[in-house]
Amino acid sequence: MSEPDGDEPGTNHGARTGRPRRGRRRTDGEGPGGGTEAQAKDVCLRLLTDRARSRAELATKLEQKGFAPEVSERALDRLAEVGLIDDADFAQQWARSRHLFSGKGKRAIALELRRKGVSDDDAAEALDGIDAASERERAAELVRKKLRTQAPLPTEGDRREIAAERDRLVRRLVGMLARRGFAQGMAFEVVRDELDGHTHDLPTE
Repeated sequence: MSEPDGDEPGTNHGARTGRPRRGRRRTDGEGPGGGTEAQAKDVCLRLLTDRARSRAELATKLEQKGFAPEVSERALDRLAEVGLIDDADFAQQWARSRHLFSGKGKRAIALELRRKGVSDDDAAEALDGIDAASERERAAELVRKKLRTQAPLPTEGDRREIAAERDRLVRRLVGMLARRGFAQGMAFEVVRDELDGHTHDLPTE
C-alpha cells in the first residue's frame, strides 16, 4: 500500500523529507514584500511606549524595517487620527524636557526638532514656551554648577595675569553655554554676572 500524500497529523514531514523546518512568522515588515498595516501599527505602538516620537521618526523606523511606503502612511494616518501621533504636542514635550532637564538653549532645541522632522511652525510654537527669563535662569544655573567645581580666581599677584585668568574662564563658560544652544550675547552677560558673585574685585594698584 502506498504512502498517503501530504502531511499526516502529528508527523514532522519537513524533517522526514529533508526539507528545512519553517522559522517563526515575522511580526514586522522585514523580508520580501514588507508587512501589513496592522503590523506597522504594532511597531509604532511599541516605539511610542518607550517615549513620544515625531511622525517622521516613526516613518523612518518603518522604512528601516521594510514596510512599503503606502502601508506606513496608512498606519501613521490611523495613529494620528486617534491622537497617538501629534507633532505639535511632541514638540512641546521635547522642548520643555530638553530645556528643564538637559539644560539646552532654544537654538539647540530648534536644531533637534528639525532633525526629528518637526515642521518649522510646530517647532516655533514649542520654542515660544521658553521665555527669555527662563532661558537666562537655566543658563545661570549651569554656570553656577560649573563654578562650584572651579577653584576661586586669584585675587593677589600680577593684575594682568589675574585678568587673563578671568578671561580664560569666561571663554570656557561661554563656550559651554554656546554648545548647549544659548545665544552668545546672553551667555556673556550671564557668565559675567555669575563671576561677579563668585569672585572678589580685582586688587587696585
